[in-house]
Amino acid sequence: MLLWINGPFGGGKTQTAHEIRRRLPGSVVCDPEHAGFGLRRMLPPDLRGDFQDLVSWRQGVVEVLDLALREHDGVVIAPMTVTDPRYFAETVGRLGEMGHDVRHFTLLAERETVVRRLRERGLGRLLRFVPGRKAVPRRESRAVQQLDHCLERLREPEFAEHLWTDHTSVPKTADRIAVLAGLTLRPNTEGSLRTRLRQARVGLKHIRFD
Repeated sequence: MLLWINGPFGGGKTQTAHEIRRRLPGSVVCDPEHAGFGLRRMLPPDLRGDFQDLVSWRQGVVEVLDLALREHDGVVIAPMTVTDPRYFAETVGRLGEMGHDVRHFTLLAERETVVRRLRERGLGRLLRFVPGRKAVPRRESRAVQQLDHCLERLREPEFAEHLWTDHTSVPKTADRIAVLAGLTLRPNTEGSLRTRLRQARVGLKHIRFD
């Protein structure tokens, strides 16, 4: 089974994916963003645009996830924002056409919630303690600029199933996805402090500087 977790930047995709992996034995996170940034870094800076526009990214994601789904004995989790219906069809849709059990979920939240999360996650959280620094990292700033368009597109029926997360914790969101996908997660026995520390580590690992 493939769990594709969609949503805006700052919507909780990566944290939710890693929460499911932590509590679902045999599951693995295969992040399509890694392939995208690798392809982007191959290009001269003046040619670096949205890596999703590259056919090689879309085809490569399908090829790699197809391999993982065929050869890995466990659930594959892909946290990735996709808002273009054509690209969605060429990745998520294509994997379903190939016969894989694909479960797609879009995590949504109100704009104010997403902006707050972007400013609090990873390096943005650290910058709050640097005198005179009010800006978020460049990637987070770009995410805020694209947020309205992203939220509008992802609310369309083709990007269902929609899960609103404004008042839901990451573990609870993972629980909801598991129930909808017919999966059973291990009980969440982690304390709040340990959860915050673990989520901070996940956030720091996924900071991008380009």
